[in-house]
Amino acid sequence: MTQAIATPTMARWEEDRFQRVRREVLARWPTGAGVDLDEAAAWHREMAPGKNTARVLREAREHGRTLVQPRGGVADIEQHIELLRRLRHAGADLLPTTVDSYTREGRYDDAERGLAQSREAGRSLLNGFPAVNYGVAACRRIVEAIDAPLFCRTASPDCRLTHEIMYAGGSTSCTAGPIVFSLGYAKDYPLAKAIEAWQYSYRMMGAYRERGVTLSVEHYLPISTMVPHSTSMACVILDSLIAAAQGVRDISIGIGQQCHLVQDAAALRAYPALGRHYLDAFGFTDVELSTVMSQWMGGFPADEGQAFGVICMAAMAGYLGGVTYMISKSPHEAAGVPTPEANMHGVSASKMVLRMLADQKFAPMAEIAAEQAILEAETRAIVERALELGEGDAALAAVRAIEAGVIDVPFSPHRSNANQALPARDWRGAVRLARFGGVPIPPDIREHHQAELGKRMAGKPARAPWELLLADVNAISEGMLLPD
Repeated sequence: MTQAIATPTMARWEEDRFQRVRREVLARWPTGAGVDLDEAAAWHREMAPGKNTARVLREAREHGRTLVQPRGGVADIEQHIELLRRLRHAGADLLPTTVDSYTREGRYDDAERGLAQSREAGRSLLNGFPAVNYGVAACRRIVEAIDAPLFCRTASPDCRLTHEIMYAGGSTSCTAGPIVFSLGYAKDYPLAKAIEAWQYSYRMMGAYRERGVTLSVEHYLPISTMVPHSTSMACVILDSLIAAAQGVRDISIGIGQQCHLVQDAAALRAYPALGRHYLDAFGFTDVELSTVMSQWMGGFPADEGQAFGVICMAAMAGYLGGVTYMISKSPHEAAGVPTPEANMHGVSASKMVLRMLADQKFAPMAEIAAEQAILEAETRAIVERALELGEGDAALAAVRAIEAGVIDVPFSPHRSNANQALPARDWRGAVRLARFGGVPIPPDIREHHQAELGKRMAGKPARAPWELLLADVNAISEGMLLPD
């Protein structure tokens, strides 16, 4: 008999419910027995301040600095520590522990076998670090071996045991979000169930906060290629409200680079005020906000020089947008999982651009301001309609808005996603909607989308919207922004 999924609500979990579910979560793998929340909080309080993500992000905001964090994770702990040290030497300000796919899916037996096979082969046969299999003590070895904040980089609708192990093991932030990860990675996992799983993780982070330890979360839509910024921003705002309701008090809200300099910078500049508006409206006035941008998540050029061009353009967009930190890519993205050297080069290229820009002062740009106003209006329209459908509850709003196509993420594999909205680049390369579906873009801005797309096609043979989209998705990997 299939268990019924409760109607989602953003209300804070009661302690009895949290503890009951927690016993079940920690029993999923033997290393869960090594988690003691009170002991872990005490261990965090003794950590060097420079290893706490929230503190480091606050200092970056205060000094107007943009930080850089790469991705990275391998199966063997000694090799993983060495990787992190090399990334730090290359200039990384925040360090990753990317978790392997088996762990993300809760397949700890498979992760255990992969770990054993990796040790036998002398190289990583997993695409990340199997943190749950290692347990708390091993994770703390990593934290003790480095001098920067450590991120838990995992992505699935249910990361509860991974969070328990890695936060108790000294990580101070994680990639997060029931909406962004469901729409980005899941096909059949019910969104309401994902919200419940993530509420557990958020409540656990809130429990650390109540013990004097501020842990951070990072929200951005990973399936960001050609997804309008306003759509991804609406998802992130709702995820952030769900997180704050459970006690999370340090949140990074972000986008994926679209490679249109003005539009990327405008989205980053729009975010703080939008996020602050909705958090304050729900009474979460003590939540600290940072912004984050992932460098291009689509196909990279195989040519290394062209790939560096994409990376450096991301650094420029991040600087113009005043982003708190960016997630760097490598010049070998087209070839698969990057080598440590390629990862280091992506970090150093990003840092070089940021250092050079830090010595320059730019006057406000009218184009960025105009695009920012458009994105703010679009995002507010989507979020307001979602909250109306959800009767003022962010969790219920997410479920109903996605079902209604109000939130519609192009390319999402999730069965609940309408997949009726269709994007394309306009004549200057900005991402617009060629087909709106149920997304409630205001009428005047719809006209703007259509006019800008019309300029691209003026004097050219008619093309179906999907033909434009297909060409646009592949263009950067082929060495250009607009394929026309």
